[in-house]
This record gives sequence, C-alpha cells and structure tokens, in this order.
Amino acid sequence: MLEIGLLLVSLGIILFGAEVFTNGVEWLGKKLNLSEGAVGSILAAVGTALPETMIPVIAILFSTGEAGHEVGIGAILGAPFMLSTLAFFIAGAAVIANRRKRPDFPRMRVDTEVVGRDLTFFLGVYAVAILAAFLGTHTYKVIVALGLCAAYFVYVWRTLKSGKTMGKEHNISPLFFARKQAIPPTGTVVLQVLTALGLIILGAKIFVGGVEFLAHELHIPAFLLALIIAPVATELPEKLNSLIWIKHGKDTLALGNITGAMVFQSSLIVALGIALTEWNLTTGALLSGVLALSSASAVYHQIRTRGYLTPYTLMIGGTFYAAFLVLVISGLIR
Repeated sequence: MLEIGLLLVSLGIILFGAEVFTNGVEWLGKKLNLSEGAVGSILAAVGTALPETMIPVIAILFSTGEAGHEVGIGAILGAPFMLSTLAFFIAGAAVIANRRKRPDFPRMRVDTEVVGRDLTFFLGVYAVAILAAFLGTHTYKVIVALGLCAAYFVYVWRTLKSGKTMGKEHNISPLFFARKQAIPPTGTVVLQVLTALGLIILGAKIFVGGVEFLAHELHIPAFLLALIIAPVATELPEKLNSLIWIKHGKDTLALGNITGAMVFQSSLIVALGIALTEWNLTTGALLSGVLALSSASAVYHQIRTRGYLTPYTLMIGGTFYAAFLVLVISGLIR
C-alpha cells in the first residue's frame, strides 16, 4: 500500500511539474525569440526527456555485467518506441476529445514543416541505429554513433533557423512564479523552468522506483520492465505536456514536444548505447524498432502527401503498441 501511495504522489508531482514546465518554457522561448517549433522540439523535448535518459545512463555506466547493459539497451529503445506509438495515440485521442473546441476538426493545427522535419531526421537516424546492430566490428558501430551525434546537432541548427518566433500574437498564460507581472524577468522564467524540471525528475524517479518494486513482487521479466514499464513511467512528462498544449489548441508545441524527443532519443541517447555496449539487439528489440519506424512513417506519409495531419493517423501507433505488448506478455518474443 505504501508503494501504491508513493506512485500516486509521484504522478501528482509529475503532473504539477509538467504544468509549470510548459508555462515556463513558453515564456523562455519568447524571451529567447525562438520559433514555436524550436520551443517544442528542442527546449521542451530535451528538458522533459531527462527523466527517461537517466535510466540507460545509470544502467550502462554504473551497472556491472551483461544484465546492466541489457536494461540500458531496453530503456534506450523503449523511449522512441513509446513516443512514436503510445504518445502519438494519446495525442490523437486528446485532439478527438477536444473536437468541439475545434471548428477545423479533424485537421490538426500543426505546422507540418516542423513535424515533417522532425520525422525526417527520426526516420533516418533511427533506421541507421537499428541497422548498426548488424555491423561486424565495434569500431564501425562507434563511427555510426559519432554520425548520430553529428546528425542531432545538424537538426538543432536547422530547427533554430526555421519558423516564426513566438511574438506578441502568441498568447501565453501569466508565469506561475510571477502571476502579477505582464512581462516577467528572465531570471524568474529560468528559475521556474529549472524548478519544474526538478519536480519532473523527482516524480519520475519515485515513480520508476515504485514500478520496479511492484514488477519484482509480480515477477515481471526484466526485459518487460526495461522496454515497456520504465519508459512508460518516464515518458509521462512528454505526454502530459502535449495534452496540456493540445487542450489549448497549440498542436505544434504538442507534437513538436513528442517528435523532438524522438529525434533526441534516437540520436544522442542511442549513440551512447552503441558506443558503450556491444549493441547486439534481440528479436524483441528489433521488432520495437521496426514498429516505431512504421508508426512514424504513417504520420510522415500523411504530412508529405496531404499537407496536413489528422488525429486518426496518430492513433495508428496505439495498435502497434498494443500488438507488441501482447507479444511480450504472451512470451512470443523476448
């Protein structure tokens, strides 16, 4: 009962931290004169990706033996898999739930150039990362890892250069830490963002600890914990931030938060796994990668062929996630 109580408390901490973070990061983007795409795809995505990033880093760098590396690889692959399937599904469901507030439904209010660019990078770097498992020598794998890092910095550079800045017409709620000030000081904005990140990381850490304890008590396989349970817990910040933005009709921020994290997780974090482990992927790990690429490809195809995005396409990812979960639970893949 204590562990269940801690899980509920941690969810509350993550929810409050996500609300404060989305508010603060919008103000930070406006202060830095960044585009809406840069705010969603870089600031929000990388910031809220910190909790799930900690798991593979700790598992790979501070664990000993093959088991630690397996947990690290599972967590690394689990993040982009969750984002491109379950997170897409939840975002699509949120749009449908708010359809009465959207006269343009089912078309989403998303900058297709921003999301299309994110998905282009994701599909390219993640496909390369998965194929790297079939390379014969570790030296070649390290070269691939360096290439993935370079690709991410190219992505950041292109994102910062494109898009319209968040000008006066962009409606932002008053800063939580300075509600009575129309234009809050930059220092206060930064303090709020850092405080919110601290809350998100704290909540995620408590949540993951509780999930690990329950998984042990229920005798859940380590592979299931690493590839599914831990990423679901630590991906909550992205999902909550996106739901908040979708509720307010800010679809570019919402989707950019998810797709930007996908690029980050499939490049820099995957590069860490490739460089510091043997990067030998199991059948289940390979399947998760294929499903992630398939879900992202469906969204990318609609954006490029029709020039717009609908929530129904996003919800395709839910079927991939459900199918994978059934296969894991049934023991058909390990």
